[in-house]
Amino acid sequence: MGSQWAMADFTPLLPGDPERLGGLELLGRLGEGGQGVVYLARTPMDVRVAVKWLLPSGEEGFERFLREAEAAQRVAPFCTAAVLSTGVEQGRPYIVSEYAEGRTLERIVREDGPLGGGDLERLAIGTATALAAVHEAGVVHRDFKPGNVIMGATGPRVIDFGIARTLGPATLTSSTRIGTPAYMAPEQVMGRGVGPAADMFAWAGTMVFASCGRVPFGGDGPHTVMSRVLNARPDLGSLDGLLGDLVLRCLAKDPRSRPAATEVIACLLRNPEPGTDPLAAGARQAAAGGAPATGRSRPPLAAILAAAGALIVTAVLVTALALPDRPRPPAPSAAVATTPPVTPPVTPAVTPAERTLPGGAITLYERPSEPITLTAYEVYDKKRDEDVDYARQSLRGPFETYPGNLESLVSPDGRFLAGRPDDYTSDGYDSLLITDRSDGSSFRIKTVRKPLDTSLRAWSKDSSKILLNLDRKTEDEQGEDVWTTLGFAIVDVSRREADVVHVADDSIRGGNFGWDGAEQGVVAVYGKNEGLRFFDADGKRVRDVPDVGSPASGTVDLFSPSGRTFVTDCPGGDDHCLWDAATGEQVRRFSSDCDKVLGWYDESHLYCWENDNGGQDEIRVVAFDGRLTHKLLEAADELEVSPYFTVTPTTS
Repeated sequence: MGSQWAMADFTPLLPGDPERLGGLELLGRLGEGGQGVVYLARTPMDVRVAVKWLLPSGEEGFERFLREAEAAQRVAPFCTAAVLSTGVEQGRPYIVSEYAEGRTLERIVREDGPLGGGDLERLAIGTATALAAVHEAGVVHRDFKPGNVIMGATGPRVIDFGIARTLGPATLTSSTRIGTPAYMAPEQVMGRGVGPAADMFAWAGTMVFASCGRVPFGGDGPHTVMSRVLNARPDLGSLDGLLGDLVLRCLAKDPRSRPAATEVIACLLRNPEPGTDPLAAGARQAAAGGAPATGRSRPPLAAILAAAGALIVTAVLVTALALPDRPRPPAPSAAVATTPPVTPPVTPAVTPAERTLPGGAITLYERPSEPITLTAYEVYDKKRDEDVDYARQSLRGPFETYPGNLESLVSPDGRFLAGRPDDYTSDGYDSLLITDRSDGSSFRIKTVRKPLDTSLRAWSKDSSKILLNLDRKTEDEQGEDVWTTLGFAIVDVSRREADVVHVADDSIRGGNFGWDGAEQGVVAVYGKNEGLRFFDADGKRVRDVPDVGSPASGTVDLFSPSGRTFVTDCPGGDDHCLWDAATGEQVRRFSSDCDKVLGWYDESHLYCWENDNGGQDEIRVVAFDGRLTHKLLEAADELEVSPYFTVTPTTS
């Protein structure tokens, strides 16, 4: 319910709602939940405030509410929505607090994408400072989550103390399980005593969500999530470095192993050298300054909050913290690409995790900071003469089979699964079934009527659109299937609509469509695999890039991450050619042991199939000098595997 406080709009009062509450004029409803209703109100001085009117809870519950509200009023207000007053109306307690105007962190990540760099660091320090103030006042929040963090003009604010509890005997003996499953600490899941360490567990999960748009223990049903909270390792996505180390410590199963909010702030402010233990480094620096460095001793709160507050104020003055309306990244420049440097892949010096995949003798090798990740694959079942689809539950999670799908693709942010069902709808449409992993909901988008067909090509990088090929199947004189490309379709996930575009160009009938480098339009192979033809989103021909040879990976993963360069098999040879996307000029030619280039690993490396002549097919990273580096996947030679790798969302 707390996440509704941030909405700039509100709904009218309903029949039965009071017109005034606690002497304040009620303007409308901000939200409603299991604990009561939140209203937007106006004070006599024309200041907007939020009034949370709780449900009746009996005499004992009322006394507890008064104690907890009194404690909440002691919380320093600079990073929270301050509690202004409390009272009782019609036998029901209410809380008047500041109206924190702005979007919630949850909405910002869902609408604008994950945070990174300084934005993420300011969020981490600001919210940790708010929790430090909450804990210093003797309060445990118990429902800290992205929906309870408001990203206002002056920085992040923590809201909704409706289920907060004072630190005391009741905290240690309570068996009530309250909170949001995706952010609940193991002790909360078990219904045991909840202290400040539970808030730090939730803080860590919130930082993971802010950095990649998903939670560390998955977005499945509550029972599955709570089981993972108790037993599974968290998935931090691409979050690493100092903040990643602190987040991992805060996600410890044992609450005694988690650092306090003040310790987290101290480490973030001191910023120890990479590779060092951040908490140990903080202790060493404290010892050097004359403070004791034993155990988990807390740094002086006043100094920590003062330093963090100064940092937050400075950040506001310098950048105005424009997170609510953070501009999207600009489209790739059309400037001529220079010859990419030959450098080794940027991979962490760690042993890759090996994962045996379902569907046969397939092994996946993954490193935490890999710029691409396997999100789906198909295995040809010779006995059934059909492909079997496998797709990932999250960007780093387990794989599941989808036997009812002809194709399955996971969005780059890991939130959506797009599946093309095997059958037409009852009214004769080909369609996509989109599943939102954040809440488990699904919806269907119809595309074209039978006998036309579509095929999944690629998600857009921002996970907002899906490109489909528009096809028609006929039979030749020998009874073999012949597929003809008629155009393309662009599915807008937020609108839940498909724009179908028929392209009147016979030269692309045997090709496929893919996104152009900037994803402002599409591109198709034309002629006899000799060139690329660019079209806008309405199907109008824009330009040709002739005589570049056959695209090595079709029209999927053709362009580099920046969109400035694309790769083909060089005309008339087995070498790899790199071309400037804007001018069509060749920028590099090299050879390698790759049997087939599949796509771009990063701006200066590709990844490809390579047969090691030992009964194994491997997917390897290849540099622009032809050198094969580390292995991403291997499969038995007799298997026919079609992998789909996704560029991992970055946090910078």
